[in-house]
Amino acid sequence: MATVRCPSPSSSLSPSLLLPHVQNRNAPSQSDSMPSKCHVRRMSTLLAATSEYKESVLALPSGRWPCVAAPKQLPEVVVSLSSQILTATPQAAAPPPLLRQAVYATLGEGRGRESVLSSDVASVYATSVAGSSHLEARPYCSLADLRKPPNSDCGFTFLIRFLNMASTECSIVVGIDFGNLSSKIGVARHRGIDIITNEVSNRSTPSLISFTPKQRFIGEAAKTAETSNFKNTVGSLTRMIGRTLDDPDVQSEEKKYINAKLVDVGGQAGTQVQYLGDATDFSYTQLVGAFLGKLRDTASTELKQAVSDVVIAIPGWYTDVQRRAMIDAAKIAGLNPLRLINSNTAVALGYGITKADLPEDPENPRYVVFVDVGHATYSVSVVAFSKGQLVVKGTAHDRNFGGRDIDYALVQYFAKEFQSKYKIDVLSNPKAIFRLAAGCERLKKVLSANTEAPLNVESIMNDVDASSSMKREQLEGLIENLLNRFDGPLEAALTQAGISKEQVHSIELVGGSTRIPAIKDKISNFFGKPLSYTLNQDEAVARGATFACASLSPVFRVREFAVQDIINYPIKVQWQKEPGNPDEETELTVFPEKNAMPSTKILTFYRKAPFELESEYVQEPPLPVGTNPRIGQFSINGVKPTDSGDLACVKVKARVNLNGITNFEQAYGVQEVEKEEVTITGEGDDKKEETRIVKKLERTGDYPTAAQYNTWSDKVVDDWLEAEGKMHADDKLVQETEERKNALEEYVYDMRGKLDDRYKAYVQASEKEQLLSGLQQAEDWLYTDEGEDAPKSAYVKRLDELKKVGDKVVLRWRENDERPRAAAQLREVINNFLSAAQNGEEKYAHISDEDKQKVIEKCANTQHWLEDKLARQMEKPKNVDPIITSAEILKNKDDVQYTCASIMNRPKPKTTETPGTETPKEAPKEEPKQPEEDMDID
Repeated sequence: MATVRCPSPSSSLSPSLLLPHVQNRNAPSQSDSMPSKCHVRRMSTLLAATSEYKESVLALPSGRWPCVAAPKQLPEVVVSLSSQILTATPQAAAPPPLLRQAVYATLGEGRGRESVLSSDVASVYATSVAGSSHLEARPYCSLADLRKPPNSDCGFTFLIRFLNMASTECSIVVGIDFGNLSSKIGVARHRGIDIITNEVSNRSTPSLISFTPKQRFIGEAAKTAETSNFKNTVGSLTRMIGRTLDDPDVQSEEKKYINAKLVDVGGQAGTQVQYLGDATDFSYTQLVGAFLGKLRDTASTELKQAVSDVVIAIPGWYTDVQRRAMIDAAKIAGLNPLRLINSNTAVALGYGITKADLPEDPENPRYVVFVDVGHATYSVSVVAFSKGQLVVKGTAHDRNFGGRDIDYALVQYFAKEFQSKYKIDVLSNPKAIFRLAAGCERLKKVLSANTEAPLNVESIMNDVDASSSMKREQLEGLIENLLNRFDGPLEAALTQAGISKEQVHSIELVGGSTRIPAIKDKISNFFGKPLSYTLNQDEAVARGATFACASLSPVFRVREFAVQDIINYPIKVQWQKEPGNPDEETELTVFPEKNAMPSTKILTFYRKAPFELESEYVQEPPLPVGTNPRIGQFSINGVKPTDSGDLACVKVKARVNLNGITNFEQAYGVQEVEKEEVTITGEGDDKKEETRIVKKLERTGDYPTAAQYNTWSDKVVDDWLEAEGKMHADDKLVQETEERKNALEEYVYDMRGKLDDRYKAYVQASEKEQLLSGLQQAEDWLYTDEGEDAPKSAYVKRLDELKKVGDKVVLRWRENDERPRAAAQLREVINNFLSAAQNGEEKYAHISDEDKQKVIEKCANTQHWLEDKLARQMEKPKNVDPIITSAEILKNKDDVQYTCASIMNRPKPKTTETPGTETPKEAPKEEPKQPEEDMDID
């Protein structure tokens, strides 16, 4: 016999789920939102930064101290304290007491509360910085101080703030829209959400990976290589991750859109490509991991910081195995996914968190329908909005309806037309299909804004240039069967939500395919009201995912907005009957349709021996046909009868976490014990104590457990992580090698052309002969088999050899151009200080004649040095090395300015007041209040 205890509905809607440090039954646990080893990574970053500081201080002129406001310029105490943190902090331990509260403030453990530094910390710090006038030890700071700009006397507060700035892995807030055609990256900065551009300044990155005999290309580079290497270019990453090769959808639908060969990899679908000259199998989990790594690099390049914590938006129809595969892929990419969020839920969050006019009463919410028609999927969500929260009420999906299905219909249509018109069979040639599909996609986009569009495909096959045209009415007739399926998900979502069309406040459109007029008409006609276009159809998902990441991050303050999502498919638990109890039921739907996510349930069993549980999806709609329903298996060991020989009471905790992943988390025993309970009855003198025996449940301890889920083992993921690291390093080496090769080739052509032009007067005859000979040899070598495929070091070596001579010539030309400007700057500084020291102005009257003479002598000596050097330089020909460089002149300019300014800018001494008089005091100026760095979400 098994029973299930559900948490109260009120707790499931608690807005505290957005605060990582708050744990309740239906809120994300600390492990769901923050890694336990986070502070170790943060301290490593701090150590690296302080090491850089040491080197920078050694390079500074004597007597100068760096400005503390720069994050990497810190006093020596920071170096010593950071070293202490690292040496005293093993990976599994907490920080040492000396800096524990500073680390806690950095990690956000005290979010919303003040962090008070203990007196021993303050005293140790004060001792360490004794004699440093530019620092001040402060025994107190708050989290608000962490948001203020650093200043020169912030003391220990600045140390804590620097720990926060140095924690690169956890301070960046990034959201990823993982799309089938392309993906987008959002980042929280500038008091809002920005969409990051990639290396070619596009706001979206193609979700493609291309393999070649030398390297991989990912994203934009893969898109460029796809035309000539389409058989080894893999897409459909969103569609294929976590699916099996025998999935009916994979065989009937996905094969139409995948050019690479599909294979089975460890029970899941993968692909076989030619990579580094060999046929290599990759699982889609590996491929997605590689692609996420590219997005990570794109974000890191833009933000100038390492990226670790992310929220990834995924299709809402993903099953448990697909969600687990996404988590594994993120690990392979070196990312820490704080959450997987359903795409439409991310859109709803981005919509609701910016609205200030939502209803106050949760019982009378605003119902908004979000319709997302993307490249491969059509999803509908009905969401109830009220002040400070959203609740997903219903969802529905058509996994095989999207822009690519319209493209496929167009390809079939024009292939038939071209067979009749040009006598070519396009469908028999994969490359011709690819070219026609690209043209059909362009035609579809044009028809979204125009009533007629042309189609031109150059050299589609057999040297034939194909052309045609289509009207919008023809397209709508061609996809009529697709459009007839459109109302189904709309009806299903409203039915699950339990509302009518009249209760819908607005309909928001998301996804590029919602721009097609026929689709917009279908939605508008279904609801009988105009559509709303307040969201960015292409970027709404990425923005919402970034808001979700900011809500989970301890370093951002976001308006509190509770998100209550629901599971997509009902989940049941099965078990074997207890011997001797033939009437016992053997399954229970633990998480029914529309169950809140996250959610925890406690199952109670009565057993005398170890037993097993199995979790799986209920095999009925909306679960797609052919989906493997199995989720996992949970073994509870060590169960035995009680001392009296009765059945033991075993409680099992099952949880659907924030990622939509189902786990059995714990099994423990309870027993009924009798305890005396004293109660007081009566009043006044009639009071008396009564003792009674009551029965209470008492926990007896945890049982050993073992869980198996339909996912990759840790060893497999670790092996793939290592392999991805090697491939990433190889890709980087190939890219750097190509860059050095291009640099050598560019130098050859550039220098050869300038030797008879720009550098003609600055090169000696012998140098010119040597350079021309070296340039010719380098050019000849580049076009040999050896030069075409040489290692990076070979290109670097040849370029360095050429520059040994060439750089001298370039230096002479550059110095001839820059030296006069540098000399003019030095003369101006000298004249300014000479004038100040000699003209007798009142504002310099307090400076002694002796000090003024020092200024005059410094200026005169420097001017004499400059004129002497310049005169000698004029006697030299242009094709010899310069006697004086612009860098030397500017260094002397800085020296004059530093020496003379310290004298001439000396403030006047304070005047003494006459006895019996009093100078009126000015009213104290109020310090401007520093604004908190809140995100601007309005």
